[in-house]
Amino acid sequence: MSWSKHGRGAEGPGEPRGYHHGNLKEALLRAALELIAQKGPAGFTFAEAARWAGVSPAAPYRHFRDRDELLANVALRGFERFETVLARAWDDGRPEPLAALDRLGKAYLEFARTEPAYYSAMFEAGIPLSASPELRDAGDRAFAVLRGAAEKICAQMPPAKRPPTLMVALHIWSLSHGIASLFGRGDAARRTLPMAAEELLEAGILVYLRGLGFATKPG
Repeated sequence: MSWSKHGRGAEGPGEPRGYHHGNLKEALLRAALELIAQKGPAGFTFAEAARWAGVSPAAPYRHFRDRDELLANVALRGFERFETVLARAWDDGRPEPLAALDRLGKAYLEFARTEPAYYSAMFEAGIPLSASPELRDAGDRAFAVLRGAAEKICAQMPPAKRPPTLMVALHIWSLSHGIASLFGRGDAARRTLPMAAEELLEAGILVYLRGLGFATKPG
């Protein structure tokens, strides 16, 4: 992932990057994102992030306790973006929940593909959500979009046959996340698939909903 589309300048090799306007925290977050994209969330040190940002090894401690706190802040920003993307795609279930759910799934995959560094920080850095109330709340808000979708889907089923909403939300999340992590990534860890990841997710969701007794439309 390149940070050029998010405002990174056109620095040459070996030149300090990101720390041009005195915003040290932002420079370090951008450094962490670039290093995650290159090496994964476990592949760099706190000092390396400082070096990438063009500051001294001691400078990051002005804003972050350690590397884990830096990663937690990257993950927090990722979840905030993720919530926005999912909520926009879901659009409160308009024009009807099944079509909106399909958009939601595609948006999930699109985020994993276009923001692999954020996605890795959010789900692969091993940061416990309990370490930061802000991070936990941001993750909960993103999941709340999926849960709201599950509620609208379940509401269309006869009351006596409605499954637990939370269970449906967790199943849809697991299916979406599994396909995104295996087949929809935007980095070198992406597996090959003889179809589009979006098609696989759409088919999986339809099979799942029909198994619950939801009357999906063919095609």
